[in-house]
Order: sequence, then structure tokens, then C-alpha cells
Amino acid sequence: MDTVNNINPTPNPFDPAALRLDQSYADTVGVKKLLTTVPVRKPNRQDFVRVHPDASYRLTPAAIIEVKDDREVYLVTPNLAPGLVGEFSTVTLFTTINRQGTLHLWPVKLPTSDGRQNEWHRSAAEAAERAMKKWVRVTASMSLGAYEIFEASGDLPEPVWPDFSFQEILRIAFRERIVDRPDHPLVQRLQGIV
Repeated sequence: MDTVNNINPTPNPFDPAALRLDQSYADTVGVKKLLTTVPVRKPNRQDFVRVHPDASYRLTPAAIIEVKDDREVYLVTPNLAPGLVGEFSTVTLFTTINRQGTLHLWPVKLPTSDGRQNEWHRSAAEAAERAMKKWVRVTASMSLGAYEIFEASGDLPEPVWPDFSFQEILRIAFRERIVDRPDHPLVQRLQGIV
């Protein structure tokens, strides 16, 4: 019997197959994903999203100012809102998550004080309600004059919500964009002071 041929050769320490990490390595090393950014926006048209079903994970009514040029959304405190009538929108802020696990706040405009609501706002509110139970995708339809709502046809798993309170989510989303004093730079900008 030839014993020389039965000896295993020494493995190559630089073989890429031997060096490649398992894709789930992060699950086993005790890391925790930090929440450092929470966008405030409507869902991307390609994303299926869910809305947190717990009412404690939404804020309604809330006052926000959307600065289109800067693509920023500011949260206005109730004590400053009366001095900024006409500058802010009244919304519900829904906590939303997409299939990739990205959390964001979705501002859905509420009816005006006289009860009027356009089809864009009505259809967005309907989509947010449906997204509490099903994965939905929301797409603007100019010919319809409203959002089209698509439910996922597959049996997608329930979302895994990050372990953060709504207060923490709000703090991260609006950390540098809360209008809470009369001399706030945004207030001064809107009043033509700066």
C-alpha cells in the first residue's frame, strides 16, 4: 500500500474559498446596529413598506415645515405653530420600515381645518392604514391625481422593528431640525430677517 499518496496535502492559507467569511458572520459577533439617521419622507416608489401598528409610534397632529430647496423637513413645536400659520403643514408622522430594515418617518398630510382633503393626501393616508397590516408600495399616478397602492402578492415575513422608542426615533429624525424658539434660524429665514 502506497502511504505517500494517502497523505493530505497542506491546505493553502491563501485559498480565497478558505478565507471567505460566512454572510451571517455579523449575527454571531455580538454587534448591535446603531440608529443614527431616520429620514423624514414618503416611501420610495420601489419600496414595499410597513407602518408600525402601535399608535404610540405615530404623532398626530404634528406641524412640519418642508424646505424644498434644502430637501429638509422641520418639526414645529406647538407653542411656535400659531406664529407660523401658512408656513407649516399639519400631518401624521408614521413610523415606517422597508424590506431592507430601513426606518423612516412618513409625513401624511391631514385634512384642512374646514375638513377638505385632496386625493393625494387621502390616498396616502389609506396606504399608511393598509401598511399597518400588509406590505404595500405607493406610487404617484399623475393621471389618477392620487397615489396608487400595491399590496405585495407574496407571503412576506412580518417586519422586524428596531428596539427604539418613538421618542428616540423623533430625536434622531429631527435632532437638528426642530423649530422650538422664535429666534430659530428657519423662523428668521421665513420672516426675512436673515
